[in-house]
Amino acid sequence: MTLTVLTAVVGDREAPLVSGLERSPFDVTVVRRCVDVLDLLSAASAGLAHAVVLSADLQRLDRDTVTRLQLTGLAVIGLAAPGDANAAERLTRLGVDPVLSADAPVETIAAAVADAVTEVAGQQKLLGHPAVTVGATDLGLGDPATALPGLPGPDGSDGVRHTRPPGRIVAVWGPAGAPGRTTVAVTLASQLAAAGQKTLLVDADTHGASVAQTLGLLDESAGVAAAARAANQGALDLDKLAELAPPVGPGLRVLTGLPQSRRWPELRASALEVVWEKARTLAAWTVIDAGFGLEADEELMFDTASPRRHAATLSALTAADVVLAVGSAEPIALQRLIAGLPEVKDVVGPDVRVVVTRVRDTAVGPRAGQLITEALHRYAGVAEVVLVPDDRSALDAAMLQGKSLTEHAPGSVACRPFESLAAALVKEFGPVPSAGTRPRRRSRWSRRSA
Repeated sequence: MTLTVLTAVVGDREAPLVSGLERSPFDVTVVRRCVDVLDLLSAASAGLAHAVVLSADLQRLDRDTVTRLQLTGLAVIGLAAPGDANAAERLTRLGVDPVLSADAPVETIAAAVADAVTEVAGQQKLLGHPAVTVGATDLGLGDPATALPGLPGPDGSDGVRHTRPPGRIVAVWGPAGAPGRTTVAVTLASQLAAAGQKTLLVDADTHGASVAQTLGLLDESAGVAAAARAANQGALDLDKLAELAPPVGPGLRVLTGLPQSRRWPELRASALEVVWEKARTLAAWTVIDAGFGLEADEELMFDTASPRRHAATLSALTAADVVLAVGSAEPIALQRLIAGLPEVKDVVGPDVRVVVTRVRDTAVGPRAGQLITEALHRYAGVAEVVLVPDDRSALDAAMLQGKSLTEHAPGSVACRPFESLAAALVKEFGPVPSAGTRPRRRSRWSRRSA
């Protein structure tokens, strides 16, 4: 069958590329030679092609553009200037795969197009769409990914596919209200750091970010938004992420949240996916305060290019190895938790761990812990619950001083469950594996004065 292709290549290489592709043995037809990103997106949305070949120097090319192209079903093939490893690395960071040298033989580029189309078609077949099955190996041309030695991947290797980095992600979710999500996220992150685990704390709550205030940090700039912008431009590496997430204590870094909820469109899922992957390499544990929103925007169900109101929460939950669902020990809050658990399980599956904060007899009756455990087991099928006793005086004092509970009152009764939880997580997942092994599931910041 004919493979239809869009091109968006800058410079003198474009004309020879087009003529060479159409002379290749893959029956390639270039249906549009796009002059810019807008022209490219327009052609892609019209369903004119199977693939796009674009160059690294295309103006306004970012990760959001690549994601939108991929969502239309296009295979995206990138060309980097010969010997320009930085350009090749940027394309890879933007999600382009494969990336070839611009001076590669046209037959090799055509082979890469055919194989990329076949791979995308295979993915679509799983969703019930028809598949295209013409590949480079079908014509005996070998694997185009290995046909260009000397163009290193982002990690310095000569391969194009990379396994998940070794760090783990914990997403802390809770229903609407104030069940203690931020307290749980901050205290757990502090306990992991105190246990000798390099930890990154991220505030991804787009409705009411409060990690910065809890830890006494200035919130004039949002670290998570800056990281997302860098990821969207293909500029987020470990050094940049470390710069945006400065240390606030031994082994603990913080990526602060949005100071204003109206800035939520800055946190797109495609960019956050890159942030989470980089976080896995920067830290052994990443703890994300994920907010509460789980609703998909039904009116945008077929508008894949528009930002989603709860993209940050859903992205964090999807990326997480461990999900903590937080409720507080009051009747209304427990009712919300029980009602919300099926919704969060629809997103992440059944393995959700429950934490109940502010446990006290005055709110739910004598033997509060037993009553809460029995209610959650009866109405939500929860087998185990982490119960956090209420220690209002210690929590208030920690907040007043801009410190975590671990830092301010490590002997608090509210601290002990988190110490046990951190130890259990480290024991369960074991030591951080070497890179390449998949696990189981700057603004200057300053402390405010005490």
